[in-house]
Amino acid sequence: MTPKAILFDCDGVLVDSEAIAFDLLAEDLAAYELHLTRAEMEERFLGGTIGGLFTTARALGANLPEDWVDDFYARMYARLAQGTALIDGVVDVLNALDAAGIVYAVGSNGSDQKMQITLGQHPAVMARLRGHLYSGQSLGCPKPDPGLWLHAARALGVEPADCVVIDDSPTGCLGAARAGMRCLGLAEHDDGARLAATGAEVIRSLRDIPGKIGI
Repeated sequence: MTPKAILFDCDGVLVDSEAIAFDLLAEDLAAYELHLTRAEMEERFLGGTIGGLFTTARALGANLPEDWVDDFYARMYARLAQGTALIDGVVDVLNALDAAGIVYAVGSNGSDQKMQITLGQHPAVMARLRGHLYSGQSLGCPKPDPGLWLHAARALGVEPADCVVIDDSPTGCLGAARAGMRCLGLAEHDDGARLAATGAEVIRSLRDIPGKIGI
């Protein structure tokens, strides 16, 4: 059945911000004697919040200072502002959704400021999303809490069962399952097994979306 709304994650789905953030994170953790590979960081931290990352990293032995979260945000925002590309296929997918009369919104565990920095570099895309950018941090319901996706659906005036979520993290896909929403798990760089384990249907590219939703 063709959905009435598509709910997008932001980082790794609309904007290619995750590599930038993980490079900075690897530098920081190594400075505090915690050495993790990119795959290990993705498994532990992808789709989470920086506050949650701080707690986990400390539990793993990184003696991060008390002010690390605010400091990391500031440095990450500065790097993202230097240039954050769109994920391949974003514009074409939005064009297809508009042509089909399907509304859309963004639900991210990132902050409102982060979305303004990354998406704001792409004014034409930002103009199409403005007014429907929702942060789980600001709302107090970060994924996998279903509240973020449910809030986005209500804002669009669409029932959960009529929504499809697009996310690249297990936390986001799990939040969709808990919200009673179909989920397409975007796995561009691995086999997607962690996404499939949440019940998500794995896709390899945003360009797979129109075929998956029947438009």
